Amino acid sequence: MLSVVVLTMGNRPVELDRSIRSALNQKDVDVEVILVGNGVRGDWESPVDDARVKTYLLPENLGIPGGRNKGVEFSAGELILFLDDDGYYPSLELGKRLEGMFAADPALGIVSFQVKDPEGGPGQRRHVPRLRSGDPDRSSPVTTFLGGACAMRRTAFDAAGGLPADFFYAHEETDLAWRALDAGFTIVYDAGSVMCHPAVLPTRHAMFYRYNARNRVWLAKRNLPWPIALTYIAVWMTLTVLRERRPAALKPWFQGFAEGWRTPSGDRRPIKYRTAWRMTRTGRPPII
Repeated sequence: MLSVVVLTMGNRPVELDRSIRSALNQKDVDVEVILVGNGVRGDWESPVDDARVKTYLLPENLGIPGGRNKGVEFSAGELILFLDDDGYYPSLELGKRLEGMFAADPALGIVSFQVKDPEGGPGQRRHVPRLRSGDPDRSSPVTTFLGGACAMRRTAFDAAGGLPADFFYAHEETDLAWRALDAGFTIVYDAGSVMCHPAVLPTRHAMFYRYNARNRVWLAKRNLPWPIALTYIAVWMTLTVLRERRPAALKPWFQGFAEGWRTPSGDRRPIKYRTAWRMTRTGRPPII
């Protein structure tokens, strides 16, 4: 069974309806949709009336990783998909494709999808989770994935310990990815698995810069041997200063950077050096 976890704040009824139906209409596979209302009022209901949709309302907004963790907790499938509430699957054959991929490769832990603009605009670089992202139609092994456009084995999710709930937003996928890789699983970007999503920038969120910086520090503290961790943090600090330059962006970024050092990052499980070398051979060493 495929368990499709859809996280919503209940403010996109039209988009959410399309999202849910694109999952339920998958051909030749058993599907359940776990709809998680993240801080949604108690009288809210799913826009789709179907027995395969299981709705759970959380009294407070737990953030993206916390909400998705709850969705996995409520799910029954061996394959878990995370779908944004304003995204949808354009193909009804996606579920069957994914079942075939995971069945063919027992080591495959996570599949990251290609994200396409439904208006036909160019894809965003950040939606291809590798350094050489020029051709979004090229599939390849990767070391991270897109949180709202992915599928994974439950065993990979469990081996990683789920998503880090305290992150709230930003880099939680990379945390899970590194831990899944360290547990022996592989991750692929599959250009043939597609999710459509409107072209929006993460910087639209007021807390983007703060959480981006704080969580990068937490990510390194939780997962990397200290020599690699310090290099990773130094590289990203340098890149941010060179890219942003604007005080309006750098001030909250450095506030988050300081917060990351000042506050506990949770369970520290540094990856093995051989895992770091495997990531390097895949094309993305854990310093960038």
